[in-house]
Amino acid sequence: MAFNIADILPIIIIVLTVLTSIKGFNDMAFFDRYKFQVGAILGKSKQWDRLLTSATLHGDYIHLIFNMMTLYFFSGVIIQYQGIWQYLTIYFLSIIGGGLLSLWVHRKEYYYSAIGASGGVVGVLFAAIALFPDMTLGVMFILPMKGWIFGILYLGYSIYGMQTRQGNIGHDAHLGGAAAGLILAVVFAPVILQINTLYIGIMIIPLIVLAYLVLRKK
Repeated sequence: MAFNIADILPIIIIVLTVLTSIKGFNDMAFFDRYKFQVGAILGKSKQWDRLLTSATLHGDYIHLIFNMMTLYFFSGVIIQYQGIWQYLTIYFLSIIGGGLLSLWVHRKEYYYSAIGASGGVVGVLFAAIALFPDMTLGVMFILPMKGWIFGILYLGYSIYGMQTRQGNIGHDAHLGGAAAGLILAVVFAPVILQINTLYIGIMIIPLIVLAYLVLRKK
């Protein structure tokens, strides 16, 4: 049987994330050192590694399972149609993109902290939607919806959530990840901008609104 790294790469990422998350559940010192925290990143210690390490931690098993299931379902699409290195780039740059947006939004809140791989997961999801905007998603595993419609609704809700601090959710990290995933999918396969012009254009509108809101924030 031939060894195919493409088949197991997402599983490797998932297993490592599960192991570090479980470690964080049981070791508060480990959790506190590697979570996203504005003060630790922008303060004297300059722990920029937290932009990535925070993605290996989760708040509870439900948070962890939901993120890892979503990552598993959509990773294959990116690997198959864009490649392994493109997939890794999308995943990790989406994590960083989500972290940077969150850092900007909360830059004056030194005690603000967050955890979770959601930025990278959402980046992979939106890259998949950019490739196949007409695919049907089972939202919450029940409600069928076209990918591009889900994309617009998700971005709209996330912008609203970010502005109103809705729930204990890192909406800004989700938005940064989504923007990175969408943009990188087009960078790696510019032809999809011609094929899916309307769908991608519609999804970019909420991101333009997001850019305006973020740049306006002082």
